[in-house]
Amino acid sequence: METLSSDQDWRSSYPNPCRPGASSWPGIVCKFTANDTRYSHVTRLDFGTPPNPSCKNSATFPPEIFELPHLESIFIFQCFTRTPTRITFPPPNRALPTPSPLQQLSLRSNSALIGAIPPRLISTLTSLHILTLSQNRLSGRIPTATFPAGSSLVHLDLSYNMLTGPIPSEIGSFQKLVGLDLSYNRLTGEIPSSIGELAVLQKLDLSSNSLGGTIPQSVFNSLESLVFLALSNNRLNIHGAGFGGKKKIGLRNLQYFLMDGNPMFAPLPVEFGQLKKLQELRLSNSGYWGKIPPEYSQLVNLSSLSLQNNRLSGEIPAGFAGLSRIYHMNLSRNLLDGVVPFNSSFLRRLGRNLDLSGNAGLCLTPSAAAAAAEDDGGGGGVGVG
Repeated sequence: METLSSDQDWRSSYPNPCRPGASSWPGIVCKFTANDTRYSHVTRLDFGTPPNPSCKNSATFPPEIFELPHLESIFIFQCFTRTPTRITFPPPNRALPTPSPLQQLSLRSNSALIGAIPPRLISTLTSLHILTLSQNRLSGRIPTATFPAGSSLVHLDLSYNMLTGPIPSEIGSFQKLVGLDLSYNRLTGEIPSSIGELAVLQKLDLSSNSLGGTIPQSVFNSLESLVFLALSNNRLNIHGAGFGGKKKIGLRNLQYFLMDGNPMFAPLPVEFGQLKKLQELRLSNSGYWGKIPPEYSQLVNLSSLSLQNNRLSGEIPAGFAGLSRIYHMNLSRNLLDGVVPFNSSFLRRLGRNLDLSGNAGLCLTPSAAAAAAEDDGGGGGVGVG
């Protein structure tokens, strides 16, 4: 407590934080454990935001925290903001609880938390279910040499750091992983096909890195539990991933598919029309060319579609007018032409959330043009000739 906070004189104010009847020690949870029903033990620590203890300017990471024999959860938020500090462990000659009882470790929004992720964080803390190290200034590679077999890890969030190097292929050993977020780092190399081994994965976010190469077919075919997939703002392409020819893909539960800002330079994959549960599809700023597949009209649950700033040509599929749940559609800055297939009620429903501007060959029927003009005084985002 003294390493992190100067809110109080902790030793005199709370000498026995877990003693029955003692006043509650802020930021600490005590409870009885299965191995000891006579005494309660510290099982959770919270620092950084009220009503938990605030952190002093000189706060640094206390390695002794890993020696608490019954500690199950650590949450440190906006704590290390002035004095640079690193995640450290006690010296090797100091015994740690075996097996470690720690199940949740969350260090978020600590702008002075620097350095590499210690390999021991994964190899030693074998009971971890949730590991969140997001919005810090961690650097170096994701440690790989000591990934444990049979890991209990369910959520891994390393987003918004400065991590470099490739995504380790050993990531496939985390068989219980439900959420994986490595977004907003400086990761390079290709996406390992071993990610397809994460059979229960529901969220995969690799956006805003420098990943390149072809997206592995295993991402599209093997992750049948996936609900959220974000690959935006990388250097990925889809050539050679097995698309073209209405090949069946396995993302049958996918609801959010964000893949804008990649140099695809290919026709839009017809296969994406198979994603029946899709609610949001973002494929903008990627150099796609050719016609919009009419199969996308089968995405009956779609509420948001972003295809802007590509080189798409031809007409807008007539079936788009039947997307009853759509509330946002951006097809601007393409080479589309022909009559816009939307009636006046569709245009009124979307209003400014429909953007067709930057397509010189598009035109509205007189009634649709009147509806657009009535909606916002001249067509607004619709912006067609």
